Amino acid sequence: MFIRQKFRTKNGKRHAYWALVESYRTERGPRQRVVSWLGKLDEQGRLGVQQLAQQSTRPFDQEPAKGKVQLSFLDEPEPRYVKVDAQAVRVENCKQFGAPWLALKLIEKLKLKELLDRLIPIGRESVPWSTTILLLLIARFCKPSSELYIAEQWLPRTSLLTMLGVPESRVDDNRLYRGLDQLLPHKDEIEVHLKERLGDLFELEFDLLLYDVTSTFFEGQAAANPKAQRGYSRDKRSDCKQVCIGLVVTRCGMPLGYMVFSGNTADVTTVEEIVETMESRYGKADRVWVMDRGMVSESNIAFLRDGGRRYIIGTPKSMLRKFETELIKKDWHTVREGLEVKLCRRDDLAQGELFVVCRSADRRLKDEGILRRSEEKIEARLKSMTDRCNSQKRDVQKVEREIGKLLGQNTRASKLFDVQVKTRDSGAAEIVWAKIKSHTDWATLSAGCYLLRTNVQDWSDEELWKAYIQLSEAEEAFRIQKTDLQLRPIWHQKEDRVDAHLLVCFLAYVMWKTLGGLCKQAGLGDEPRRILDELHEIRSVDVVLPTQDGIELRQRCISRPSEHQAILLEQLGLDLPKRLRQTEM
Repeated sequence: MFIRQKFRTKNGKRHAYWALVESYRTERGPRQRVVSWLGKLDEQGRLGVQQLAQQSTRPFDQEPAKGKVQLSFLDEPEPRYVKVDAQAVRVENCKQFGAPWLALKLIEKLKLKELLDRLIPIGRESVPWSTTILLLLIARFCKPSSELYIAEQWLPRTSLLTMLGVPESRVDDNRLYRGLDQLLPHKDEIEVHLKERLGDLFELEFDLLLYDVTSTFFEGQAAANPKAQRGYSRDKRSDCKQVCIGLVVTRCGMPLGYMVFSGNTADVTTVEEIVETMESRYGKADRVWVMDRGMVSESNIAFLRDGGRRYIIGTPKSMLRKFETELIKKDWHTVREGLEVKLCRRDDLAQGELFVVCRSADRRLKDEGILRRSEEKIEARLKSMTDRCNSQKRDVQKVEREIGKLLGQNTRASKLFDVQVKTRDSGAAEIVWAKIKSHTDWATLSAGCYLLRTNVQDWSDEELWKAYIQLSEAEEAFRIQKTDLQLRPIWHQKEDRVDAHLLVCFLAYVMWKTLGGLCKQAGLGDEPRRILDELHEIRSVDVVLPTQDGIELRQRCISRPSEHQAILLEQLGLDLPKRLRQTEM
């Protein structure tokens, strides 16, 4: 250790003060950090502190000499008593600490720092790229925003840079953008590492894989990105270009991998690519693939079956009509209150496959409500249009277009009506419509029902249904990424930057699920947001103690957790530090 003189200009005058500095080793070579700010010192005080600091200095691998004083300001320091001006005690530099610190602990659990250090060796850059990537991940986890906001607004308000030993002057939005470029080439290695690490942490089983697709839209034209196309938007933003994202998760929602597709890609065309990618990465084992009805096509089923793969998939609503007689029968198996299933075999439809007919009371109420509103809207509009045609001479083609638009906006109930536009002798339009009883009866019978298709022969109907219903975990993953982690909208325009942004969101979701898994293991439920919000209130502050000798003692301390916060930390097995070192690069 040694002392170093510092200078600052205040009110046009130059003031000198002293700092106690310590040298330490890093992977990038020796560095120095401020242990304590000493303020102004007279000659006697300076020489005394300097002598004490020199006595404590020793080689890194050598124990202190016998009889010499060892200084340790952070690790159980020796008590030191001074007279302090109680009225002048103050705190400065209050910053967010709890949430970034928790994110760093999650990264330690996942061993992401070690992986990034291995994948991206340290070069001549002032801040290692692995550290820059950690800034991106932690910011996405704690405060999702743009790289510009992170660099200029969020990071200066937190203690994250101090915890990572990065000066604030060395981080800007351009460095964060370049960090994205460094991260993207290692996507596959990162996904393989996380699969193994998550499996070790939570004893995951990979016998059941859930696959679903969503979309996210762009702000801007994204002309430089060939994947940015217009297509079916799950975000109700058909006016914007988009990309599609296929995500594979385990039965408990832990992510295994994802792929990015063009925005106009149909879900059904992604199945072969995602299955083959996952198998090439993790091996082809006796897994069961679970997908919804948007993935169903005869070619996809043949691909899964011919490759010896097992599957449970939803089917189009139209296929349920072939099981009308099964819906009428009474031999249902009650899985739980309001949910019934039935296992059927139809060799005339598919050889070696089973079908599971499901009927949900809650879903029935929902379907009936949607159908009723759509039906009432069509009926009221048809009556109004009929009265208008009877009182006015209207053009036939114009009336046909209006009816086509009406039925297109209410597709749920459009098949319940038989609508014809005829031409009167005068050339005016005449509307003749009626409800189709057979369609109405079928809508009533099939409300709340859906059909599953599988080649898994050794599971019960209840086990098959429970496996399929786990698809809600994939849907929940998309919801969390789009809301809590702000996957949408995408502001990047270049293809590589977009892909890197999605990778950061994926890794932040892994951290989210890791926190959820740790909470579940600790008996704290499975809602990471509540834990994150609670620990977010913990702050770091600089405590300044003016002494009688004119020296200001400054320590960067962590606020004491509340009783509730202390219980959460204890349950999670985390030890909150009391103080932070101030680091100079």
